[in-house]
Amino acid sequence: MKKLSLLTILCVTFFSCGKGGDAIPNVGVNFQASITDPRLSALHVAGGAVLISGYGVAGLILYREPDGTYAAYDRCSSYMPQNHCAVTLDPSGFTVTDPCSGSKFSLADGTPVKAPATRALKAYSINVSNFEIFVSN
Repeated sequence: MKKLSLLTILCVTFFSCGKGGDAIPNVGVNFQASITDPRLSALHVAGGAVLISGYGVAGLILYREPDGTYAAYDRCSSYMPQNHCAVTLDPSGFTVTDPCSGSKFSLADGTPVKAPATRALKAYSINVSNFEIFVSN
């Protein structure tokens, strides 16, 4: 009976371990720019979004919420993140699409709105103060 209990515990432990490649890698992010930077002009209106290269795993998405707050996400799709597939802005301005899988994500909270993705985009901390925008993790 003890052997059966030990075998059950080992099986549960083995099968409950996730794959390490399923998560968007942790990389240091420290982006800072003036809110008047021409690259960020789309953020002057609610619902505006911009893509910034060179930060995070596949770049950054900065989004201005309808209530005037901001959100920042890594462009790396959460579906098979080991492929480093960068999401692109949709014409609607409210979603982004993973061109590799067809997954769609809401810019309001980063959650997937179309399969096959089941995890949200990686979110970063964002702060706007004294006409400067700061994104970090």
